[in-house]
Amino acid sequence: MEHLPQQSSLYLSHLIVHPNFYFMKKSIVILSLLVSFSPLLFAQGFQIGAKAGVNISNFTGGNFEDVSKSALVGFHIGGLINFMFGSSVSLQPEVLFSTQGAKLEKAGVEEDFKVSYVNIPIMLKYKFNGGFYLEAGPQFGFKVSEKTPDQTVENFAKSSDVAAAIGLGYHSKIGLGIGARYVAGISKVGDFSGSNIDPDFKNSVIQFSVFYTLFNNKK
Repeated sequence: MEHLPQQSSLYLSHLIVHPNFYFMKKSIVILSLLVSFSPLLFAQGFQIGAKAGVNISNFTGGNFEDVSKSALVGFHIGGLINFMFGSSVSLQPEVLFSTQGAKLEKAGVEEDFKVSYVNIPIMLKYKFNGGFYLEAGPQFGFKVSEKTPDQTVENFAKSSDVAAAIGLGYHSKIGLGIGARYVAGISKVGDFSGSNIDPDFKNSVIQFSVFYTLFNNKK
């Protein structure tokens, strides 16, 4: 009879001595997921939709020395799900493709530094009678691409971005709406060194959006 390797024997003995260990571990993981998504279980309705709009972005903070900054115009487009908890409060996760960055000018030459992200804002919304609403929440971004004229910088922006957002808007009964949002970066953008720009700067974006939702009578 062949003998099991010592490592396999130890593994089997661990299973025999602690038969409930792996079941407990799996249960903890499942419980954690349920707790994370538990607020959605109490949603009284939902809406799905699409949105698109204009970004007016810039960089804030950092030391740009003899480089001046100005706003860069970009766009965002994507989808949303709005989970409603009654007639006023809702939680709205979104997935948006967003182009942002800034115009940087040095010695009379102005160039665009553009970074594209897939952003995931998770907005807590409060809707007033009449359709107007306020919103606030975190945003998590993942870099898709970057377009920078400075070829001496290998990676201009970090691969991820964390921000906080606040906004207001109007959502009609037929599902058509408009919104304005300010997104303030929390994590630093720059992922380089040895340049005349301090990489410790953050994203700053003003967004104007048009959106449309379905299932507007479900509550």
